[in-house]
Amino acid sequence: MRAVLALLLAATLSAWAAPSSPRRHLVVVVDGLRPDYVTPELMPHLVALGARGVVFTRHHAVYPSVTRVNASSFSTGAYPEGHGLLGNSVFFPRVDSARFLDTADRDALLRIEAAEGRLLTAPTLGEVLQGVGKRMLVVGSGSAGAAWLNNHTVAGGAMLHAEFVVPASLRPAVEALGPLPGKAAPAHERDRYAVDAFLKVGVPRVDPTVTVLWLGALDATAHAKGVGTAETREVLRHVDAQIARLQEGLAAAGLLDAYDIWVTSDHGFSTHTGGPDIAALLRPFAGTLPDGSPRVVHSGGAIHVRDADPVVIAGIVAALQRTPGVGAIFTKSPKAGALDGHVAGTLSFEAIRWQHDRSAQILFSPDWTDEPNAAGMRGTVAAGGTAGHGSASPWDIHNTLIAAGPDIRKGARIDLPSANVDLAPTMLRLLGLSAPSTMQGRVLAEGLAGQPMPAGDAARSHEHTARTPSGDYAVTAQFSSVRVGGREYRYFDGARVTRR
Repeated sequence: MRAVLALLLAATLSAWAAPSSPRRHLVVVVDGLRPDYVTPELMPHLVALGARGVVFTRHHAVYPSVTRVNASSFSTGAYPEGHGLLGNSVFFPRVDSARFLDTADRDALLRIEAAEGRLLTAPTLGEVLQGVGKRMLVVGSGSAGAAWLNNHTVAGGAMLHAEFVVPASLRPAVEALGPLPGKAAPAHERDRYAVDAFLKVGVPRVDPTVTVLWLGALDATAHAKGVGTAETREVLRHVDAQIARLQEGLAAAGLLDAYDIWVTSDHGFSTHTGGPDIAALLRPFAGTLPDGSPRVVHSGGAIHVRDADPVVIAGIVAALQRTPGVGAIFTKSPKAGALDGHVAGTLSFEAIRWQHDRSAQILFSPDWTDEPNAAGMRGTVAAGGTAGHGSASPWDIHNTLIAAGPDIRKGARIDLPSANVDLAPTMLRLLGLSAPSTMQGRVLAEGLAGQPMPAGDAARSHEHTARTPSGDYAVTAQFSSVRVGGREYRYFDGARVTRR
C-alpha cells in the first residue's frame, strides 16, 4: 500500500504545474509560537486564517531547536548538516580560538564569513530567486542575526532591520515611518514597526516575490516572563493583531489575492527549572593546546574537544550520562546511516542531521518532562533562566505552521509530518522553479490546492534506542517519516532518557 501511495504522490506532483499568475509568498515567523498558543481566545485572526486554509498539526523545528539554526533552514531548505550553522552560539577557531560566537550578532556572522569564505554551506532561497530575476525581502524585529541568516547575501532583494537597511537607498523610506521603538518600549511595538516597514516600504518599493517577516516580541517576552503567563498572553494578542493588519494592508493594496501567507515559528518553548553545572563537569577534562588556547570549549550543549582525544571524549560522555538533568547525548556517526553515535550510549549526529565539518565532538540536550508550569502550560526543561528552547523535548521541537492563500488547500488539517526545511522547496515549486539538490525538505503537496489528500498510512512513527553496556543510561529518539516519490523524509520528534 505504501509503495502504491508513493507512486501516486510522485505522479500527481510531476503532473501538477505551478500557477501562471504572479504569486507572492509572505512567511510570517512568530518567534517561539507554540501550537497550543493558537486559540480563539488569544489569536482569533490566526485561527480564522487556518480555518480558511491549512493547519499542519505535526510541524517540526530543526534540531537544535534554536532561532538561528532554524533561520538558516528556512533560508536554505537544509538541515545543519547541509547549511553548517550549528547553533545559536558557534565555534570558529579561525575567528576566536577561546570562545563561542553569538550568532544574534550580525558582526559575528560577517567575521565568520570573512574567515571561512562562506557563512552558510548551502545556497539560499534568495540566491535561487535572484538567479531568475526575482526578489526576496526580509523584515525583522528579532535579532540582527536571525534576519541576516534568512538572506545573508541579500541576493536580489532587500533587508529591513533596526540595525541595518540594505540597500541603503531604502533608509529614507524606513526613516519616514517614524522613530524605531526603543528598548524601553513594549516589545510588541517593534513588531508593529516591522509590519509597517513591510506594508509601506517593502511592498511598494521592493515588490518582493518572497518575504520573510520575523516577529520577535513573543520570544523576548516568554524568555523573560515565562510560558503562558499574563504578559506572554498579552503579546500573543498583539501578534494576532499584526496578522490582521497584514491581511488588511495587502487587501487595501489590492494584493491579498496574490499572496500565499505562511505563519510559522522557529521553535516551541518550555519552562526552565534549573540545570546541572556543565562548566564544573568539564573542568577535569580541561587542558591547553600548544598555541595556548583551551582544549575544551562549550556552549549551548555543543562541546568541542579540539584535539579530538578519544579518551577525553569518552570521559566527558560518561560524565554527562551520569549527571541528572542531562538528556540526550549525540556524537559523530561511525558510518553513513548509523543512528548510534560512535560512543556507546549516544545517538549519532546523523540521527539529527547535525554531522558537518564544523560540528563539535559532542552535543547534548538538557533533560525534559511533560509537567505543567504554574500557568498550566506543559513542558519543562532542566536548564537555567525562566523559559527557553533548544532541547530535544517535543515541546521545543513541535512548532506552528498555518497557511492560507490562492495556492493553499481550503479548510484542512494536515496530519502528515512537516518541518521548517519544507517551506523553501514548497515555495519554489509554487513559483515554477526547481529547488537546488542541497534542499533536503519536501514539497508540502498535501497542503496545496488541487492536490489529492494522501491516504492515512502515508506516515509512520518509529524510534531508536542507544544504551550504555551497563544499561545505566539509555536514550530513545522518536521519529516520524513520510514517503513521497520513492523517498522517505524523516523528522526528529524528540529524545527521552532513562537512568537506573
